[in-house]
Amino acid sequence: MATMLEQAIYGGVNAAVLTPMDADLAPDIGLMAAHCRWLLANGCNGLGILGTTGEANSFSVAERIAVMEGLVAAGIPAAKLMPGTGCPAFSDAVELTKVAKRLGCPGVLMLPPFYYKNPSDDGLFAYFSEVINRVGGGVKVYVYHFPQQSAVPFSLDLIGRLLKAFPGVVKGVKDSSGDYANMKAMIDAFAADGFEVYSGSDEFLARILHEGGAGCITAASNVNCTAGGAVVRAFRAGDRAAEEAAQAILTATRKVATSAPLIGGLREVVARQTGNAAWRRIRPPNLPLKPEAAAAYLAAFDATGIAGLAKAA
Repeated sequence: MATMLEQAIYGGVNAAVLTPMDADLAPDIGLMAAHCRWLLANGCNGLGILGTTGEANSFSVAERIAVMEGLVAAGIPAAKLMPGTGCPAFSDAVELTKVAKRLGCPGVLMLPPFYYKNPSDDGLFAYFSEVINRVGGGVKVYVYHFPQQSAVPFSLDLIGRLLKAFPGVVKGVKDSSGDYANMKAMIDAFAADGFEVYSGSDEFLARILHEGGAGCITAASNVNCTAGGAVVRAFRAGDRAAEEAAQAILTATRKVATSAPLIGGLREVVARQTGNAAWRRIRPPNLPLKPEAAAAYLAAFDATGIAGLAKAA
């Protein structure tokens, strides 16, 4: 019997892709496309664009459409893209999701409507129903459970209700709560029906694959996807020693990534890796790391052993 890794549309490692910017702080499509190509060549199975790490909610709807269209025009396969399309206004979410559908993206990642706090499950069900019905099928919906950021969690009851109402359309979840018990509860409740559970935390990649999840969608995959890819390869081969060694590096890099403001820190690694200081550009209110913090961050990242793993791959 095939594992969820093999069955899932985005099974494996997916980067929550950073969005580079030009001098005017507009999305730099050429630089982003180059980064996407690098990610796909170095362990990523898919690309979660325009999510939290991609600063999507710092961009207008028009800018987000330009990113989606620009990447596909630049040759990034739409089949590898999972754009973030969730917005407080369901009409904006519909517009973005229709663009993803038109471009041929298999699925989209949708935040709940996060401006109004403590909505009822009935209210959230009504929101997603409006989006799904207005889009009209043809693209899968992955819900984005990130209560620390959105302050609007997805209950198991709500997910079950959406699956019953929209079978084959509501396809999975990215769980960035850091609560593995919640991820496992979703796997136990819904994986038998083909529901794909992705961890938003790198440290759970090997565990979630063994317990019926689909993989991960993480910010740190921008810089540690060689380790994530090694975990997936070892899992497929049944090589537990190699899997555990790669997972240890993956967990260590995650710890470093979350030791500083996430987006600024990851940009420092990519800027050094590419030799392109443009990667340090960031939209306010986010800020780049200060030089002394950046130096300490890069030293800690190097100490994880990720460079040696990348050379071995």
